[in-house]
Amino acid sequence: MDVTIYHNPACGTSRNVLALIRAAGIEPAIVDYLKHPPSREELARMIADAGLTVREAIREKGTPYAALGLDDPALGHAALIEAMIETPILINRPFVVTPLGTRLARPSERVLEILPETFKAPFFKEDGEEVLNPEGKPLG
Repeated sequence: MDVTIYHNPACGTSRNVLALIRAAGIEPAIVDYLKHPPSREELARMIADAGLTVREAIREKGTPYAALGLDDPALGHAALIEAMIETPILINRPFVVTPLGTRLARPSERVLEILPETFKAPFFKEDGEEVLNPEGKPLG
């Protein structure tokens, strides 16, 4: 299965999602989106395919969101996407694209919605939170 993760290695959620993908037996294509941001068209498609608005896909925490005035409700989607392309840290992460769909995997368990059910063991996040039981089934 072809899987692509738009990854930030400094982000714990992104690392957990990458580990979940690998636990499914898949080695994904990894795009360090801070160094290689998606094109305007790719970003707009990922946001739409994930069923999000642009405002839901933009990251505020730890970014220049407020300093750039992006909290102005008069700004349209095109202006927000342009800001995300120019300043990739504004792209919330991680986006994951598979043949089963596209998700902004926040929380990390959201990626399970678009991965095959091939898990055979428990899975724990970096912080120790259990995501998959000993049979590899999602909790909750």
